[in-house]
Amino acid sequence: MANGKVDFFNDTGGYGFISTDDGDLDDDEDVFFHMEDVGGEDLTEGTEVEFDIESSPKGPRAANVVRQ
Repeated sequence: MANGKVDFFNDTGGYGFISTDDGDLDDDEDVFFHMEDVGGEDLTEGTEVEFDIESSPKGPRAANVVRQ
């Protein structure tokens, strides 16, 4: 699993981006997530999380997101 912090969260849309140094991502590439991948309460910017990185047509996507 990768580690990172929520960099951006849109509570209206229920999606956001996680910044991480883990994985084979470009240095400036954030990982997309949707609250359906998290469950529970909304995440807030700065929350530390652990997650799997999956490929999607639009770029990397977080799955199995867990708050740390």
